[in-house]
Amino acid sequence: MRKIIISAAVIAGVGMIAATAFTQTPPARTPPLQYITTPLEGDAAREVRLQSVTLPPGSGNTFHRHPGDQWVTIQEGEILFTIKGQPPRVMTTGEAIHVPRGVIHRNQNVSDKPARTVELVIVDKDKPRTEQVPD
Repeated sequence: MRKIIISAAVIAGVGMIAATAFTQTPPARTPPLQYITTPLEGDAAREVRLQSVTLPPGSGNTFHRHPGDQWVTIQEGEILFTIKGQPPRVMTTGEAIHVPRGVIHRNQNVSDKPARTVELVIVDKDKPRTEQVPD
């Protein structure tokens, strides 16, 4: 069985931010580039994913939540991140955040340059990866 070891440095080095509402629907983000998708050792009901996401200028997502924890680090650009009910936060290259299971959030690239993140997600295996939530 393949063993995945996730260090505290990886988890601590991940992050996201809070965002303001767009007056129009932003363009969709590009599909993630998946590096690893594997069962969580010792818990076959959960899955570990490590992926890279590129957000073109003006793109982002609507409010949503995940059936597990998410760690995000900004590798390039700026992302406006919103946790529902909290002030938006602009995150830049090198910043990271942990989004706990079920926290309603969204992210937007409000700049004129692409933004790139690396995300580590540990989610329930047989549930939809994302649940959309009304604004």
